Amino acid sequence: MKQGDESLAARSLSREIYEEAGALPTEVRFMEVCGTHTMAIHEAGLKSLLPENIKLVSGPGCPVCVTEKSFIDEAILIGKEYDACLVTFGDLVRVPGSFGSLASYRAEGGSIRVVYSPLDAIAAAEEALGRPTVFLGVGFETTIPTIAATLKTALGKGVDNLFVVSAFKTIHPPLKILAAKDDLDGFLLPGHVSAILGSNCFEYLPRDFHKAGVVAGFEGLDILQALRDLVRMVARKSPHIANDYKRVVRSEGNPTARALIDEVFAPCDASWRGLGVIPGSGLVPKGPYSRFDASVHLPVDVPPAEDDPRCRCAAILMGSRTPDTCGLFGRECTPEYPVGPCMVSSEGTCAAYYKYGAV
Repeated sequence: MKQGDESLAARSLSREIYEEAGALPTEVRFMEVCGTHTMAIHEAGLKSLLPENIKLVSGPGCPVCVTEKSFIDEAILIGKEYDACLVTFGDLVRVPGSFGSLASYRAEGGSIRVVYSPLDAIAAAEEALGRPTVFLGVGFETTIPTIAATLKTALGKGVDNLFVVSAFKTIHPPLKILAAKDDLDGFLLPGHVSAILGSNCFEYLPRDFHKAGVVAGFEGLDILQALRDLVRMVARKSPHIANDYKRVVRSEGNPTARALIDEVFAPCDASWRGLGVIPGSGLVPKGPYSRFDASVHLPVDVPPAEDDPRCRCAAILMGSRTPDTCGLFGRECTPEYPVGPCMVSSEGTCAAYYKYGAV
């Protein structure tokens, strides 16, 4: 679609949103669950196309942001105590822990290797010649299948010095907690995760919580269309699940990817920033794949870790606050010197506000 046509389509969708919103008796609040949606909304300036009674808030869909300090602390302690090479995606490098970040640990001489694919961890382990190589595993159902495939490959090749610190998260348990909140009217559902899980799996939102949900793509027009459909559902009091990303997402998702997750991982309790410990919301390697579990084979004593009490990341991930209401935002907390992870990640709400502004 040409730029002029996109502009006309955006104005048309905005007009439809205004028309539907006129039938609403009060303000409504929609949560974009996925951090990629948050960044796309700010980059395209979509909030400026919405009426004042439509509010967008961010949710816990940034895997780096919901991962607590203790994960960074455990990784650094494993690196120090076992002379391990830590393998990670770039987003984690500057996330602050209790006693520094991976970046500061690297500056002190620690071994950190940034990769773009989990499969690169196998090559790193093979090059390490027996030295423990530890992949720092964060992510939702979008990336977990590739990590499962990596562990399956490593098992087949007999790689015995590769380990994973697991901070994998699954989307449904926190979403059910948030859906029970009275101040949220609907959800912009994550397109990437839905490609694995399917759109049908969110039917509990209207059935159990009377909340609307739309699976959306990541272009500006995708998001505007999804918002129009959310407003329409609320205005007409007909909450249901709509799939507006059918070019990528099927109702049944990707059964092969889900089967791979089930083969390699087992559910476990997991701690989320802002939500605390949620039973069954995490994943750890199971069966023959438990040989890769760093927490079992490279144990360390991780002291309790707490966020800076001035940091509002936890409330932002719950949709209760926005970054511009945090006293640290843009002052003591910047992308160069982050206090909280929401300023670091490429999917972080604070990073989006800092780069593009509140609108």
